[in-house]
Amino acid sequence: MSIGNSPEDERPFQDESQEARVSVGRALQQARIAAGLTVDDVSTATRVRISIIHAIEADDFAPCGGAVYARGHIRTLAKAVHLDPAPLIAQYDAEHGGRPAPTPAAPLFEAERIRPERRGPNWTAAMVAAIVVVIGFVGFTAVKGSDSGNDAKSQVAAGASTSAAHKSASPSPTRNKPATPSAAPSDSAIAAAPQDKVTVQVSAPNGRSWISAKDHNGRMLFDGLLTKGESKTFQDSTKINLILGDAGAIELYVNGKKIDDNFQPGQVQRLTYTKGDPVAG
Repeated sequence: MSIGNSPEDERPFQDESQEARVSVGRALQQARIAAGLTVDDVSTATRVRISIIHAIEADDFAPCGGAVYARGHIRTLAKAVHLDPAPLIAQYDAEHGGRPAPTPAAPLFEAERIRPERRGPNWTAAMVAAIVVVIGFVGFTAVKGSDSGNDAKSQVAAGASTSAAHKSASPSPTRNKPATPSAAPSDSAIAAAPQDKVTVQVSAPNGRSWISAKDHNGRMLFDGLLTKGESKTFQDSTKINLILGDAGAIELYVNGKKIDDNFQPGQVQRLTYTKGDPVAG
């Protein structure tokens, strides 16, 4: 008779918590069904395409177009089905190589950091010096002319020279004070929005965001980075299709009216606007 553990006690230990763990896509699907929502309902509420929702619920994140967009879609869908997105995003990062490293800020804004330090010629000091020289020359000429009986002619020349010097000394305001882009359109711009077209203004007053804009034919109108304070306006006869990489940094004006969507920082949004937007009421 042997003393010790039985063979059954030596079987490998199984982590039941790992076996019972639900995948990200399955968790989103179960929450959607529990909320009584269809895929069409979620697509309408989030503006995420139906095909992408089906793929994510099947744990296929390739159609998202990258880890950044996949994380944004997970966050958007989780909020739509009343789930906390943070654990799902953490699970996605753990299963797909970790959270993507942030892009270093210094190289992106190197040009902007250096540009304000470059100083051009001091035109104001140069013009002041020129005025002093002209006034001195005019005064000398006036005194000399008075001795020779040409006082009137010298005074006329002095007045003309001084006026010309003042005009040349006035620097153009656009050289020394760059225009600051407005984040919102003026009342006149809103009133001037054409009724027979769709006009969309995208502004970035709160940060920077990658944006993409296409017309109704799928022709690319803009695809790039909108830096803080910049604004772009797009116009088409039928509709404008937008993709916002960081919707929380964006303000939208459609057909002269502000769109009050509570976009979150880091949220990816796919939007379409037509001549009838925004809907009244």
